[in-house]
Amino acid sequence: MKSLPITSLLLFSTSLLSANLLAATNRITPDDIMRFESLKNPVISDTGNMLAVEVTPDRGDSHGLVKNLRGNNEFSVKGGSKPKISHDGRFVAFIDAIPLLDSEKASKKAKKKLKSGLVLLDTSTGEEQRFERVKSFEFNEKGTHLAIWFEAEELKKDDKSEDKAQSLKVDKDDKGSTVELFSLNDLKSITFKDVTAFSFDKSGLNFALAINNIETNKHELRLVKLANNTASIVHSLKQQQFGSIDLSDDGKYLGFTYGDAKAKPFGREYKLSLLNLETSQVVETAKSKDWTLNRYTKLRFSDDSQRLFFGRVPQVSQQLQVTKYEEQADLFDKQIITSNRALRVWHGDDARIKPHEVKQYKKELKRTYLAVLHVNGNNLVQLADLNVPDVEVQQQKRFALASSDLPYRKMITWAGFYRDFYLVDLNTGRKIPLLTQQSSSEEPNLSPGEKFVSYYLHGNVFLYEIAQDRRTNITKELGVSFADEDHDYPSNAPSYGFGPWINEDTGLLLYDKYDIWQVHTGSHDAFKLTAGEGRKHGVQYRVTGLVEDKEHPSVFKSDEKVLLHGYSDIDKGDGFYQAQIGVAGVTPLIEGDYKLKLLARSKDAQTIVYSKEQYDLFPDLYTANYDTPQDAVRQTDLDQQRQGFNWSQSELVQWTNGDGKPLDGVLIKPTNYVEGQRYPVLVYFYRFMSDRLHAFPQMKINHRPNFAWYADNGYAVFLPDIRFEVGYPGETSVQALTSGVQHLIDIGIADPQAVGIQGHSWGGYQTAFAVTKTNIFKAAVTGAPVSNMTSAYSGIRHGSGLARQFQYETGQSRIGESLFKSPQLYIENSPVFYAERIKTPMMIMFGDKDDAVPWEQGVELYLAMRRAGKDVVFLQYQDEPHHLKKYPNKLDYSIRMMEYFDHYLKGKPAPKWLSEGEAYTEYKKAD
Repeated sequence: MKSLPITSLLLFSTSLLSANLLAATNRITPDDIMRFESLKNPVISDTGNMLAVEVTPDRGDSHGLVKNLRGNNEFSVKGGSKPKISHDGRFVAFIDAIPLLDSEKASKKAKKKLKSGLVLLDTSTGEEQRFERVKSFEFNEKGTHLAIWFEAEELKKDDKSEDKAQSLKVDKDDKGSTVELFSLNDLKSITFKDVTAFSFDKSGLNFALAINNIETNKHELRLVKLANNTASIVHSLKQQQFGSIDLSDDGKYLGFTYGDAKAKPFGREYKLSLLNLETSQVVETAKSKDWTLNRYTKLRFSDDSQRLFFGRVPQVSQQLQVTKYEEQADLFDKQIITSNRALRVWHGDDARIKPHEVKQYKKELKRTYLAVLHVNGNNLVQLADLNVPDVEVQQQKRFALASSDLPYRKMITWAGFYRDFYLVDLNTGRKIPLLTQQSSSEEPNLSPGEKFVSYYLHGNVFLYEIAQDRRTNITKELGVSFADEDHDYPSNAPSYGFGPWINEDTGLLLYDKYDIWQVHTGSHDAFKLTAGEGRKHGVQYRVTGLVEDKEHPSVFKSDEKVLLHGYSDIDKGDGFYQAQIGVAGVTPLIEGDYKLKLLARSKDAQTIVYSKEQYDLFPDLYTANYDTPQDAVRQTDLDQQRQGFNWSQSELVQWTNGDGKPLDGVLIKPTNYVEGQRYPVLVYFYRFMSDRLHAFPQMKINHRPNFAWYADNGYAVFLPDIRFEVGYPGETSVQALTSGVQHLIDIGIADPQAVGIQGHSWGGYQTAFAVTKTNIFKAAVTGAPVSNMTSAYSGIRHGSGLARQFQYETGQSRIGESLFKSPQLYIENSPVFYAERIKTPMMIMFGDKDDAVPWEQGVELYLAMRRAGKDVVFLQYQDEPHHLKKYPNKLDYSIRMMEYFDHYLKGKPAPKWLSEGEAYTEYKKAD
């Protein structure tokens, strides 16, 4: 891509550039990586004047950074994380995280009692207020108030008072805690105790609270008029526990649920009523013999206050309990004895296999079926039901999209995820079938004006005209497929997705691989909004810079100028571009050899936040106007962290695969690279990696090799693209890997006697398979690999409870057939069957609580290599999932990985654990 002039966007300040010219001598170490700070969770105020972000090291305590974009004020908030900003930007609230040292020093029991707090920053004065034991906090929509909900007070064991003892009998789900409501104009607050629910309206008029105290039989709804901060009791009940509440935005209604306080929460049946705040009249909604409410019912008014959405269930019952032994005779009662069994029955006709059913149990327990109350007529309509359980509501007034995966739950095991989609009438509940057995990832798209539904099917986009009950393939004559052109899985290719609709439902935007199309919904005429520039130049254009709001998706005006992001498939650079709805053509605004990520846009202003990065440029934050991203202002300067180190660079490499097809990859040269000198090479990969050409290296200690550390330790790092063939994932991976490595050898970069390979998960499988086919690698580290597809095929993903069969038949493992139909393919693609061929030393890593790949797959590979007398070592990290989570384990693995490659690729002496192993040891537990 050609670089354009940038008014305010500077890659480096003059001082940093001068510093960079000096020969840095510091070597990157794990300690540097642990302390290296990154930016997380950037947010911008609705008015676009205030930016807040979390600055966090890989290990240690975060701090919050706040910048006034219209002034010079900048604030640092100790311990601040996950910021929220008030509407006008005057206040910023951060979670006040538990200091790492306090957490590490605490016992397991004490850690459970550690609770985070809240920091409230007044950006007009710089003053901070800190609050302890905060459960949650929320600014209201207008930014005039802040509600802080505190954790419930813990009872002390030595407190034997009658009141305290009595309170222990109240179910924890029924107990409230303190809410403090702050008026942000004067920072005066009102405190409410025993709060179990609260709600702001979006108009900024009211704040409502449900207050419940079963011990004192106090059950009240209180309302705060936010204009003068006066609170009053607007409704109260005797022995009735209030549940969910919500306020209508017109200030007229308070919806609430309530149920018998004497009943246990799990089996408590609730009712729904509307309180008219103007007349104090309570209207109870219609009852149904088929549907009722429970404690999981949530209320939500539509923006126009005309509809109240909530969930219902067919019935409510108490949770089953195990029968206890009470008398001597109970010890011989077969019914009591067997009721204490630990049994799960797996039936062949179960909709879900048992592990998946178990994982989904709590979600299903909380499932409610959406209904709507039309407020003016008190007309209640059930929208979801037992056959079509899922309904997604935005702000349309007549229709919503509904779906069901019930017919396909059994086939999830081997075929993946599918749904039937419907259009549901909000006035009647009638469901209009739209799509049958549609991929769950290809959801239809209801237009804002409710005239059309667009959907993707088999490479084309269709338009359903609701009033005419007519479907039209609107892309069949366009001469291009809208299916993923790089799809190499044994399943139907997915789409590239949809862009926004155009106002009054006159059109919509569609994506092919490169270009954006505008389609007129009336005539079905279509043209390339990007004028074919995408496919012509290999640039993938997509709409960007939209306000993120699931309930209110962006809609473009018929002549609106829109911001596009472009990614060059050729040189891997990014750019921002401008297009105009209704006009073919794109105008470059900023483009070059870097990666751009748009991170946020202000809700009520034109301010955008984005990062710009290269391998040797930290992704600092920039702000700009939506129309002129090229005139950006740099708001952070974490790139200065690199200045004490040598920092390598990345470059694009291209070669021809063994099948004659071109491939791309990224080469990160060692720091202080000398032309003509050969270097040890570490190959890291997964699938497509060349889009990381301009990505700043992730400065973290985890299951991956840290590129900056390896490059500064004298390694070249190679990230090749892999393109697979269905049925032969192992062989096609080896072709790409060996041809890429050979290219590095041919151009004089790689020492042919010092090439190592590391991969994790799917990359781990490819690593393990590769060394059964080639000796080009002199050391291999494989993390969480599948080694035996015949046993892994019917394994379980313990994180989700799903069977693994679909991964082989339609998914990532790309076999495309069942084990029973094509057993030879499973054998041919399994490393364990070819362990005797391996000549490459291998280190295998697994967490023994792996939630994606059964860790026994590592055991199988280890035992096969051990039996064959191969050079193998197995690292079993205890109580760890698919990706290591515990920092001591992540650091240990990173250090051992470097030691491993240093020994086999650089000839350094083997550490003792590698040459002799480590004996099993049990450590005394800390007091």
